[in-house]
Amino acid sequence: MRMLSIVIPVHNERESVVPLYQRLKRVLDERPEVYEVIFVDDGSTDGTGDLLQQLADHDPTVVVIQLRRNFGQTAALAAGFDYARGDVIVSLDGDLQHAPEDIPALLEKIEEGYDIVSGWRKDRVDNFWTRRLPSRIANWLMAKLSGVPIHDFGTTFKAYRASVLKDVRLYGELHRFIPALASYYGARITEVPIQNITRPKGRSHYGLGRTFNVLFDMLTIKFLLSYLTRPMHLFGRLGLLGSSSGALILLYLLAYKLAGHHIMQEHG
Repeated sequence: MRMLSIVIPVHNERESVVPLYQRLKRVLDERPEVYEVIFVDDGSTDGTGDLLQQLADHDPTVVVIQLRRNFGQTAALAAGFDYARGDVIVSLDGDLQHAPEDIPALLEKIEEGYDIVSGWRKDRVDNFWTRRLPSRIANWLMAKLSGVPIHDFGTTFKAYRASVLKDVRLYGELHRFIPALASYYGARITEVPIQNITRPKGRSHYGLGRTFNVLFDMLTIKFLLSYLTRPMHLFGRLGLLGSSSGALILLYLLAYKLAGHHIMQEHG
C-alpha cells in the first residue's frame, strides 16, 4: 500500500498546531494510504515544540523533528523531506492558512500521473499592495524564467512524488521554486486551486521585504536552469569579456606610448 507523508514546518505556532492536527486527522483517516505527519519545529520559542511532542507521544503517526535554532522554512522543509518515508509527500504551512481539506485534490492529480502538484491561491485574500501585487509580478517573472506555466510558485502547499524530490537540492530560500528546479529533470507539473484563508491566529512571519529575497532567488534559479551543467558558458563569457577589455586597453596604451607620449608625465 502506498504511504503518504505530510511535512509541516512550524515556527512559534503554538495556537495553530492542535487545530491543524485535528483537521489533518479527519482528512487522512478517510484515505486508504498509510500516513505519517511530520512536524518540523524550526527553533520555536513559544512552547510549540513541547506541544508537538505531546501529540507525538499519544499518536504514533506523528513525528516531530526539532531543529536547534531557526534555520528558515527551506531548511525545515528539507529536514522533513529527508526524513519522510512516503511515496508521496505533501507540504503545507502550520498557520492554518492552508486547508487540509484540499489535500485530496492535490493527490488526485498525483494519481493521474503528475510528479508535482502545486496549490494555486486563485482567489487571494491578502493585502493587494503588499502581498498580491508583488506576488503576481514575481510569479509571472518566475513562469517566464523557468518555463513552468503555473500561477503560484510562492505557496508551500504542494504534493510531490518522493522520487522527484531526491533530485532537488534545497538551500537559501529556494523551497518555493521546487517546481522550477524539478522541471530541469523532466518532472510533470500541474496546479489545482486551493482555498486562501486569512491567518486565524498569531501573526505572519513574512512581509514586503521578502520580495527582494525572491528577486535574488530568481536570478539563482535562472543560473541553475541555464548553466547548471555548463557553468563555463557563463563564466567563460564573462572572463573572455574581461580579458578582451584588458587587451584592448593594453594595446591602446602601447600605441599611445609608441606615438611619443609620456603617460606618467602627462597624467602623473
